[in-house]
Amino acid sequence: MQWTGGRLGGRDVTDAAVAVAVALLIGYAIVDPPGPSSPWSAWSAWPVAAVLSLPIAVRRRRPRAMLAVACAAGAGVTVAGAVAAGAIWLTFVPTVLVLYLVAATASIAWSAAALAVCLSVAVTAILIFYAQVFPGLALAGAPSEMPAAWPIEIGTIGVLLTVAWALGTAVRWKRDTTARLVRHLADAAVIDERRRIARELHDVIGHSMSLIAVKATVANHVADSRPQEVRAALAVIEQTSRSTLTEIHRVLDLLRSDGDPRQDPVPAPGMADLPELAAHARSAGVEVELAVREEAALPAAVAMSVYRIVQQALTNVVTHAGPTRCAVTVDVDGREAVIEVVDDGSRHGRPPRPGHGGHGPNGGHGLIGMRERTKMYGGTFDAGPRPEGGFRVSARLPYAPDGTAA
Repeated sequence: MQWTGGRLGGRDVTDAAVAVAVALLIGYAIVDPPGPSSPWSAWSAWPVAAVLSLPIAVRRRRPRAMLAVACAAGAGVTVAGAVAAGAIWLTFVPTVLVLYLVAATASIAWSAAALAVCLSVAVTAILIFYAQVFPGLALAGAPSEMPAAWPIEIGTIGVLLTVAWALGTAVRWKRDTTARLVRHLADAAVIDERRRIARELHDVIGHSMSLIAVKATVANHVADSRPQEVRAALAVIEQTSRSTLTEIHRVLDLLRSDGDPRQDPVPAPGMADLPELAAHARSAGVEVELAVREEAALPAAVAMSVYRIVQQALTNVVTHAGPTRCAVTVDVDGREAVIEVVDDGSRHGRPPRPGHGGHGPNGGHGLIGMRERTKMYGGTFDAGPRPEGGFRVSARLPYAPDGTAA
């Protein structure tokens, strides 16, 4: 059972309601049994039923302990003769319900052992009841509604316990499989994002190295009036830049999947393209206020990362919160780029769709990509709902003058 702010959760209320229903069923069966009546007083049926059903209400707090309590209580009242002959299986219904939760949360080995123990205890208690208690009970005045026979009781309880264990085990297997799938998808998203980052870095570095190669080649051809060492140095620069460019192409081509199409080189997006991003978001119904303060020119790689973070943040706003109002602030001071994207939430009052920020610590794939880009520069990234409503994304990218991480 989980307490939140001093209040019971929805599952706790459901368990309490089920416990009350089972207690009423057990109490009614003891008061008006299908077979011979219990030698105990009629009023004792309700305290007995309450004790038997209590583990259901608190099973989520200590599932294993409550399973032991439920099984021991069922066996105890059975051996004591405070149960309904012909319907002893009702006494072990709380054990069945708690065993389901144990099987859904514990390991298969532990839950299977618990099933074996509970079944053994129930069988032993029923055999003792029919051997020592049942012969001394007064015969019912009317024909029995249910035959009072130990094989029927044991068979019913055995089926119920086995089915509860099987269902709980299936739920646990499905939950574990889903968790593994989620982790796999998150890892795949990180790998895909890193591959895309590598391609974009390929464009930036490839473009820069191409310029170096061209300038070095020109310098090499017009350097007749220069000393010979200058010509030799330019020749080394030309050769080094060309071999480096070839190596970059070779290594980064390994990051491409076999089915990825080859794309023609395109200019890398940067700070100058941010107004176009804002215009696209406005056309989708988001009122974007863009504020850019750039005291120093950003290196191409950093500018592209800033562009991609703002692009993904605006995409999330359009997809999950629009139409709404959004403020985008980019502050560049020569040492770091600080990005903040804040939206006011949906104007229609509907909650954000799944994916606006995602679930869990990593969030959706968009947040994973932004976090990975920030991590490249050793920066900090934060994203989450705002107390006053809406969502906030903040990233800080420290960098060196050459565009590498600071």
